[in-house]
Order: sequence, then C-alpha cells, then structure tokens
Amino acid sequence: MVKPVLALAVPLLLAACASTTETYPGRTATEQLLVARAADDAVDGLTLPVPKTARVFIDDAYFRAENAPYAVSAIRESLSKGGHALARTREEADVIFEIRAGALAMEQMRRVFGVPEMRIPINDSFNVVSLPELSVYSRRDRVGVAEFSGFLYDARTGAPLGVVDPMTGQFRIRSHKLFMIFAWGQQRLDPGERDPGDSWREF
Repeated sequence: MVKPVLALAVPLLLAACASTTETYPGRTATEQLLVARAADDAVDGLTLPVPKTARVFIDDAYFRAENAPYAVSAIRESLSKGGHALARTREEADVIFEIRAGALAMEQMRRVFGVPEMRIPINDSFNVVSLPELSVYSRRDRVGVAEFSGFLYDARTGAPLGVVDPMTGQFRIRSHKLFMIFAWGQQRLDPGERDPGDSWREF
C-alpha cells in the first residue's frame, strides 16, 4: 500500500516545484492595440507629392512618442503600398521625409447617470474620504488617438519638396454598465481585430 502512495506523491511534489513568471507592462494589451490601430488608421492611403521613382528616406529622428517604432513602421508600410521606393540610408535617398508625432496615445472618457465617485475633504489637514459611484447607468470609452505630419526636401540640395498635412486616426471601443452590476459591450480588444462591432449587442 505504501508503494502506490509514494508513486503518486513523488510526481505531485515534482510538479509543485514548477512556477511561471508574469510581467506587468505599463499598458495593457488592449491599450497597446488601441494605439496601434489608431496609427494604422492615420496612415491609411498615405502618398507623397514626389515621383514614385524617387527613393524616399524616412527621417524619424524627431518622432518621439510611446510605441513610436510601430507607428514609423506603419508609415513605411503605407508608403510602400502606395508604390513609393524606400531608401535604406540618407546617402541612397533622393528625398528625405521628416516625420513627427502630434499624438500617439490613449484617452478614456466615462459618462455617468447618477452620482460619480467623489473625494471629499473632511478636515483642514487635507484628509479626504472617498465615496463610491452610485449610478444607474455608465458608459466607458477607450480611444486610441494618433496624429502624424511631416515635410519633404531634396536629399542633396535641401530644397523643399512639399508638406504632408496632419494625418489623424482613432480607434474606439465602448462598454456599458447598468446599476453598477450588469456590464456589456467591448471589454477588451483582441489581436487582429479591426472592427470593434456594435457595443450594444456584445454581451
């Protein structure tokens, strides 16, 4: 009887030694995807006012934003789809396209029908008490926002060749809550998802 018990106990003890490690990035996957989809939307159909045969170098030295590498790659992809030839270096280029980011971030908006969450001071020492939300209905919007612009100049002479007006894009998901209990709508964004759907019908 002892041997069967030991035969079961040893695998269990060995399994108990295994563990996994989770990372906690500054942004959730849904937040990152919202910003990425907004960047894709902003550069969709981008073309430049130069001949398609001109080799273009994308100068991102002043492109400063969180998730900037993805946005720069999205710009390069859109130009390539539009038939523009891309140069690997400034020396190989005929045209320099200097880009900048006006916005590449996520914002949240919440609308409440009822009493929103409040913080009320209770004395002169700046102590506060938090009162919970008491709402009949609330709606939460999470929106990825992107805005890029840039200008072009001749790679050899520096002569101006044109300006690209601000390119803007947004991607939104919406969720709802009734009586602070019943929730429906888009709670998250799945990888590869391009259409968030109808928030009123997604339970």
